[in-house]
Amino acid sequence: MRTLLDPTNDYVFKRLFADAPDLLVALINDLRPDLPAITSVEILNPTIEPSELNRKYIILDVLARDAEGDCYNVEIQVRRYGAWHKRGLFYLARTLGKQLNAGEDYQELRASVGLHLLDFDLFTATDAECQQALWRFEMRDECQPSVSLGNILQLNLIELTKADRLGMPPGPLRDWITFFKHWREELTMATIAHEPVKQAMSRIRELSADEKARQLAFERERALHDEVSFLNEARREGRREGRQEGRQEGIEGTLRKLITLKFGDIPETASKRLEQATDEQLDTWVEQILTANALDDLFTTR
Repeated sequence: MRTLLDPTNDYVFKRLFADAPDLLVALINDLRPDLPAITSVEILNPTIEPSELNRKYIILDVLARDAEGDCYNVEIQVRRYGAWHKRGLFYLARTLGKQLNAGEDYQELRASVGLHLLDFDLFTATDAECQQALWRFEMRDECQPSVSLGNILQLNLIELTKADRLGMPPGPLRDWITFFKHWREELTMATIAHEPVKQAMSRIRELSADEKARQLAFERERALHDEVSFLNEARREGRREGRQEGRQEGIEGTLRKLITLKFGDIPETASKRLEQATDEQLDTWVEQILTANALDDLFTTR
């Protein structure tokens, strides 16, 4: 019997839900049960370009729009990095900004909703944070949280590992968490009654029997492992250089190597920015190079 593909592999995740819009509808509804249910979605980025699988610094997300025009960015993340929240907010805001053409009424704006499943613990600074696994971020007043600008921009996070550890009330949400954390365990999955989750398991079995899908999933996993190794080695080298030349010179040297490996030769203007940067700026850029698609993106993102 073939080993099942991992639904937390972002290639597998995208194939699972982009190829089956009804499953995506069920997932969206179950992840935000307090909001009105949607009945259908249009997948806005259904294809996966072969080149994307080897681009280590992207996440294969699913973009969808429902019948009311609300847009959803649904993705799973297994790697924690410092700039993840900035990336999420950037793409959420960009999705909102793309809705209107010149001269159109702001009243036509629809919600832009992020649904991010995180396969790691993110918020652990306090006991209260350690006891919460579901998070929703909206634009609210700091002093009076009941006063909000609406939920037109909304970022939902689910810490899967923490949610599984804490235990959730019986229901569809717990069944999805069980699926993403215990898909290998046949006896555990046999207890799931929620039909969409059962369908998701069937889809995983189908994909696992597809030799091409298995190969592409392997390529994606290898690229992500290469990313981790590449970054760790760069950081180790940076620490070595830092001990020899001083902290700032070490970080700057590491960042120059990362930029050269990813984007090629460094233009003179960018080189001067690196020379003049503070320690804080250099640290930020080291984190952000993982998600920057172009050198200009690295320096314009704050």
